[in-house]
Amino acid sequence: MLIHMRGITKRYQMGSHVVTAVDGVDLDVERNEYVALMGPSGSGKTTLMNIIGCLDTPTAGSYVLDGEDVTRLVDDSLAYIRNREIGFVFQTFNLLPRASAVQNVELPLIYGGVASHTRRERVWSALRAVGLEDRANHRPSELSGGQRQRVAIARALVNNPSIILADEPTGNLDSKSGEEIMRLFASLHEQGHTLIVVTHDDDVAAHAKREVRLHDGRVASDKSIAPTPGAGSAT
Repeated sequence: MLIHMRGITKRYQMGSHVVTAVDGVDLDVERNEYVALMGPSGSGKTTLMNIIGCLDTPTAGSYVLDGEDVTRLVDDSLAYIRNREIGFVFQTFNLLPRASAVQNVELPLIYGGVASHTRRERVWSALRAVGLEDRANHRPSELSGGQRQRVAIARALVNNPSIILADEPTGNLDSKSGEEIMRLFASLHEQGHTLIVVTHDDDVAAHAKREVRLHDGRVASDKSIAPTPGAGSAT
């Protein structure tokens, strides 16, 4: 079991009120699953995503990631887990504007203290995986939206993480670029990667193999998704 969550709860103090964003969520994710995490605004999906990604800690409950109870870890240990175990893909790309694609992809390896010769090998491997070798030395301003998201995906892949966690990965893309990114995700899943995609878009979710819907901070449904013609194809 890659992700094992039990009773995950997150409360925030808002003035004199306590807001419960996530309310007793149980969630298991196996290796090589492709999960769409869905729900309307205010459903708790972003908060749960942040907990899965070790960007936030729960108020209550247990979270075991790849055999380790991360709810017991201090900030430095959580930062290490984030860098080594989780690859993030954000709607806004989060690329350094003055850095080339190579330099952006290399960042997690620099933070992880990986030797320079090993960094370059892994960066080029990640760029090949997303089909961007010919744009390696371009800055984000010289790339299309779809190409920038591919750089972000290469950066997420470069440490060979346990999980690729994507937050509305097609939200800032036109429909054609969005489809290209979802085909890339399908290909990554076929290669054995574990994907969790947070989205409100049914068309994006249709590419996944499992759909978990949240409502008012709780799991409202958890089901396998029947293949949709054209969805999930890597060709």
